[in-house]
Amino acid sequence: MSKVNQKILNTLLAIDIGIIIFCMLSGHRSWLYTTQVGFFTSALVIAASMVSYRRMIEKRLEQHSAIPEDDRDELDKIDDPHDLYSKDQESGGRENKEKELSRDTFVKVVKEEKANQKASKRTVSQVMKDARGSFTLYRIGAYLLLVLGFFYLNRHHYLHIPSYLFSLSVPPIIVVIILVMESRAGKTEEGSSNEEG
Repeated sequence: MSKVNQKILNTLLAIDIGIIIFCMLSGHRSWLYTTQVGFFTSALVIAASMVSYRRMIEKRLEQHSAIPEDDRDELDKIDDPHDLYSKDQESGGRENKEKELSRDTFVKVVKEEKANQKASKRTVSQVMKDARGSFTLYRIGAYLLLVLGFFYLNRHHYLHIPSYLFSLSVPPIIVVIILVMESRAGKTEEGSSNEEG
């Protein structure tokens, strides 16, 4: 388990203990049941989403590792897809390239770009491949538990809507706060290591 995941888990457990203590002290048994079902199912949905997203990213990285890397960055590829303004060219390379780019070549490049754009339109099968991460068994199971928990609380008259909504919203808020804090800490560490180097 990574350091960030451990921090998220510890924070969620500490907040859940605080919620349990508050509900026990208030004496409302329905609040206790409602908050625990809402908190637990919301945390399961977040965890399942994070695992699903991580697996999807890892799978894409595996697919792209087989493709040879271009030394140009993504923004440069978008701005100059045909590498017309490369800095590697000799001085005056830009003017030479522009002179070489006659009307016929220009028309050919435009047609090629239009064909590439048509070819890059996503088909239904490509969209379904990307959507597989959204429809994993553990993610569907987490959402199913969320719905079943709501119906259980409602059927047994334990459902207290304000505490249910509160308990549903706490885990996503905590995860976002921790991830933002870790991201900022990582940028700070990266900036300080760049200054030292």
